[in-house]
Amino acid sequence: MRQTVRRGHPVPEAANVTRRRTMIVPVLAALVILATIPWAIVDTIATGRVYLFSWQFLAELPRRFTGAGRLRFLLQPTLAILLGVRGGVADARAGTPPYLFSLLCVGGRRRNLLRSGAATISTLLAMGIILDVVFQWVLYRAVHPGPALLIGPILICAPYAVSRGLTTRLVR
Repeated sequence: MRQTVRRGHPVPEAANVTRRRTMIVPVLAALVILATIPWAIVDTIATGRVYLFSWQFLAELPRRFTGAGRLRFLLQPTLAILLGVRGGVADARAGTPPYLFSLLCVGGRRRNLLRSGAATISTLLAMGIILDVVFQWVLYRAVHPGPALLIGPILICAPYAVSRGLTTRLVR
């Protein structure tokens, strides 16, 4: 790692510091999911079913939209839409095709587009997963990693991709 000197003190290169800082929340989300896996295994063995594919999950799903955790169902998509608008404006200025169209139809750029989108929403996505785990504990006194990995990305990725593509079209 390259070092610069500011007022006699070595300072790490800004890009490396930023990269490390942006990885804190995603790493924390991965640790939270890893910590919940033993509970999910015990629950699966005790009940003989996988929670995500059970009737209990479907019955408890409406409770997620009411009570203690309902604000996140507004905040997470709203933030994802704002990030999508910002990305769409940048795409329009760069002259690139709309995000969702390119992601689905232009194979050569797919990997770069996925990386760009993931880098933009990774912290928000990780926060969504962490919040889902916390609210599962608050609402149900049990934690299941499957729904946390399913609901968080749906609330964030779909609004992000659609808003980024629509913004690119509208700005042009």
